[in-house]
Amino acid sequence: MRLYTGLVHYPVYNKNREKITSAVTNLDLHDLSRISRTYGIKRFFVITPLTDQQEFVTELINHWKSGFGARYNVDRKEAIEVLEISASIEEAVDKIIEIEGERPVTIVTCASMVKEAISFNMAKEIIESNRVVLLLFGTAWGLHNDAIENADFVLKAIEGKNSYNHLPVRAAAGIIIDRLVGEYR
Repeated sequence: MRLYTGLVHYPVYNKNREKITSAVTNLDLHDLSRISRTYGIKRFFVITPLTDQQEFVTELINHWKSGFGARYNVDRKEAIEVLEISASIEEAVDKIIEIEGERPVTIVTCASMVKEAISFNMAKEIIESNRVVLLLFGTAWGLHNDAIENADFVLKAIEGKNSYNHLPVRAAAGIIIDRLVGEYR
């Protein structure tokens, strides 16, 4: 499986539908690294153009990979091994091309119902076809249209049991990744 994930902090929307850069959160980094490691994802990119946020991520990575955290919790160290910083979606794509020798298929997630969205089964087939895939998740109030329009595919939204639809990104990522690469018997 040649699956990569990215947590996009720019370009995303705020609640007023304005294009913003959202803040990186410690919990997202830890939880999405653990999810990525559990499901065999090759790299989990934290995508932010803000240098102070990149510095925060670098400090976290260093703490868990070579600092006190590496000795304190080896399971966390192993999870953080998949975490990498990227200043933009394009930079993450370039890093994947460098690793894989080919451009990844980009699949973005969206909490809104999009007419052209692909099903989980279709996304699963793309992943299982051994194509390189970059699966992108948005922070704040979701990925900006710029990111959506530049993607190869938009994944169908998760549907709950009622009209409320505002999952935390960590929960949405866990559900989506499990649906796409989890094992069912």
